[in-house]
Amino acid sequence: MEEVKMLSFWASPFALRVIWALKLKRIEFETIEEDLPKKSNLLLQFNPIYKKVPVFLHNGKPICESLSIIEYIDETWKQYPLLPQDPLDRAKARFWAKFGDDKVLKSAFYDTFVKQGKEQEEGIASTMENLKYLEDELVGKTYFGGEKIGLVDLSLGWVACFISVWEEIIGLKIIDQEKFPLVAQWIQEFSNDPIIQQNWPSRDRLVARFSAIRQSYLNK
Repeated sequence: MEEVKMLSFWASPFALRVIWALKLKRIEFETIEEDLPKKSNLLLQFNPIYKKVPVFLHNGKPICESLSIIEYIDETWKQYPLLPQDPLDRAKARFWAKFGDDKVLKSAFYDTFVKQGKEQEEGIASTMENLKYLEDELVGKTYFGGEKIGLVDLSLGWVACFISVWEEIIGLKIIDQEKFPLVAQWIQEFSNDPIIQQNWPSRDRLVARFSAIRQSYLNK
């Protein structure tokens, strides 16, 4: 009997993408909810370097970092493939997943959401540029991988889940349907998938949490 567990946190976009992957593949697993910013002994034991969720445990062996976890899951359980079979397409998927974390998330959250004034204006400009790259990548596609949810969609799932929350808190529109119609359509398609819908965090809790996070940044 395989033992599958995950150290998680309900509002972590990185943990959420792994949960979506597991649910899409219909893998039974146990969630161990962390009480962040406290670090449990289990978390410190299995991820002593970064001390962050998610940590995936397969038969007691830990795997850290969400994108690495999803690739491990995809290679271990073959049903509902999340990465393309073609090596070139796999490399492209990895590129866009990393772009989402390194560029889109940084500009939308760290350069826009938790900033004010001129710094926020610069962050918005950077976010618009990054969203344009995503818009161009979606031409002719329903999802980033084609006709079904894959690695890139999961890695960018936070866009669908969190950006509207951030827009509400700061009172600014980031994803305009006229400027980014394909991204807006992708958000709708992704959000309406039954598996994604069933594992969507409470919006009220997200608004409360991110309002507090933004305030803590602004008070520094």
